Amino acid sequence: MTKKQKADIVRKYLDKLYPTQEIPLKFRNPFTFLIAVLLSAQCTDKRVNEVTPKLFDLADNPRGMAALPVEKIREIIRPCGLSQTKANNISKLSKTLLEKFGGAVPQDMKSLESLAGVGHKTASVIMMQAFGVPTFPVDTHIHRLATRWGLTSGKSVEQTEKDLKKLFPKESWNRLHLQLIFYGREHCKAHTCKTPETRCELCKMLK
Repeated sequence: MTKKQKADIVRKYLDKLYPTQEIPLKFRNPFTFLIAVLLSAQCTDKRVNEVTPKLFDLADNPRGMAALPVEKIREIIRPCGLSQTKANNISKLSKTLLEKFGGAVPQDMKSLESLAGVGHKTASVIMMQAFGVPTFPVDTHIHRLATRWGLTSGKSVEQTEKDLKKLFPKESWNRLHLQLIFYGREHCKAHTCKTPETRCELCKMLK
């Protein structure tokens, strides 16, 4: 079976399993989505959603956030982990948005990646889910599944992203990003699918 054939099986199966995809993180606007994605690093979406309402009630825009003391931000986001680094980045990127982008979240990768705490993956997620631009952010779930199914060499998340973009139609990238994450969390976990008896449906179909 070729990689392209495997990709077609994956896409059709996931479209049936997850015909709609709800964004797990709760947000009010592109700015609050950016903050939520930043907080989700090494933290569950559930925990982020528990923390952000209090933060966003104080400030749901760059000007309001930049005015908050860093320690106040840190106090609120502490349950998300890495609170000092994340608080510093949130404060700094809010000020940068005011100084360089007129208080708006930029809609291009280069500008997003220039913000404190925003790497390629985070920028891709913002472009995809806040602005609807086709991207294919690769997280640990997607990297693991793509490697397990032989869709990529698995040498790096960067290579996995390139390989998946070649295999799947551009119009499917945004929904596949969430579909793969959901499938990795619910059906094809890191410790499962090691034997024929424990394989998920897609692992069975692709072996």
